[in-house]
Amino acid sequence: MALRFYNTLNRRKEDFTSIVPRKVRLYTCGPTVYNFAHIGNIRTFVFEDILRRTLKYRGYEVMQVMNLTDIDDKIIKGCKTQGVTLRELTDPFIAAFFADLDAIGIERAEHYPRATDYIDEMVVIVQKLVARGLAYQVNGDYYFKIAAFPLYGKLANLDLAGLKPGARIATDEYEKESVSDFALWKAWDEDDGAVFWETAIGKGRPGWHLECSAMSMKLLGETFDIHTGGVDNKFPHHENEIAQSEGATGKKFVNVWLHSEHLIVDGKKMSKSLGNFYTLRDILSKGYAAKAVRYLLMATHYRASLNFTFQGLEAATSAVTRYNDFIDNLELYTATNSDSGEGEAIIKRAESGFAEALDDDLNISGALGEVFDFVRDINRLRSEGKLSASEKALALELVGRFDKVLNLRATQKQARLTQSGDFVFTTDDAAVEALVRQRTEAKKNRDFATADQIRDRLSARGIILEDSAQGVRWKRKL
Repeated sequence: MALRFYNTLNRRKEDFTSIVPRKVRLYTCGPTVYNFAHIGNIRTFVFEDILRRTLKYRGYEVMQVMNLTDIDDKIIKGCKTQGVTLRELTDPFIAAFFADLDAIGIERAEHYPRATDYIDEMVVIVQKLVARGLAYQVNGDYYFKIAAFPLYGKLANLDLAGLKPGARIATDEYEKESVSDFALWKAWDEDDGAVFWETAIGKGRPGWHLECSAMSMKLLGETFDIHTGGVDNKFPHHENEIAQSEGATGKKFVNVWLHSEHLIVDGKKMSKSLGNFYTLRDILSKGYAAKAVRYLLMATHYRASLNFTFQGLEAATSAVTRYNDFIDNLELYTATNSDSGEGEAIIKRAESGFAEALDDDLNISGALGEVFDFVRDINRLRSEGKLSASEKALALELVGRFDKVLNLRATQKQARLTQSGDFVFTTDDAAVEALVRQRTEAKKNRDFATADQIRDRLSARGIILEDSAQGVRWKRKL
């Protein structure tokens, strides 16, 4: 079965074919770095991570670009209010963004361009649009002329019958029903303070929409395979990207557009005034594990709205615990019988079902269903003593490949939130093993006080010890 995606541009599922065989050029909308990312943002980043990992799972080489918007109206306002430079405001939030990615288990993209490093490319796009009659200047500001681009509205399926020619919008963000000429470049004024660039089109700074066109085309080419983002970016941001990019080059901008739906909290829109606005740090500070948060954010299909609840997070914790316990128990299982064939059939069925589900527009709920059916069936064979050594090896190999997409294995590095609000990552398996051996030796010597102290030290680091007839097992807390 071929990979199929629901292409927002055409409003239907389509077989995916990359421009260059077995290579995918992917642009994923990144954060505006004036604050911490909230869990709605993180949900979109997790969806994009599942997309990236699925493409690689299916044998594609991926070139991914995720932008860092470090210049827009909010950022300029923040610089002025706080009396800091652009970098002084944005650098801490860029660092926090990368810490969030690492904590939630998101694989790093190949490029994370800052918008402010691509001003020259933005100026060139504006100049091309002016030369083609698709942009004009008013008092040093440059606007895109929507009426001169007949295909405007094709992504968001807009009816432009009521468009008033010449109506303009200068702000980066505006009401969704507004269909007006949008700002490409804004002339400097006193409100911008020290934030400006001296360029061939004047002293000023770019509009938000222009930034992504410049970065994506510079790094991925004038036409590339996939562009993603949250559904709230579909209009006006992505619609404007198409218009200015295709207007400047005369070529199709992107072949496939994918959009993830909104996240709500307890059935309501996330809002600070309602007290239901959460960052990843807020969730982890309540004692929940990053792997459980990842599971909850990924388990609902990206095109369906996700209702985030703490009850759901408890269920996610149970699911991830079951997944990890399955792997731990399987690794310890000692097979004594020969192949019955049943285990191999279960493994082949799970492998096929997992791939087919992901191929169907990233049907992650179907893929997870296949994984947990596999867990149930292999557990049954193991408990009945019907799983052979070769079947055990095949089962472990398969779940390892599943985890290249899911990234739920608790023995991988995990994020812990310190009292200062910073993330630390646990990767010290060798150190844990050494302490476990010391505790075992202390117990042999009947030095129970030392053994208890070591247990307490490990517990404080999130390590659970389990004594059994086969020896001491340890695992990390979720």
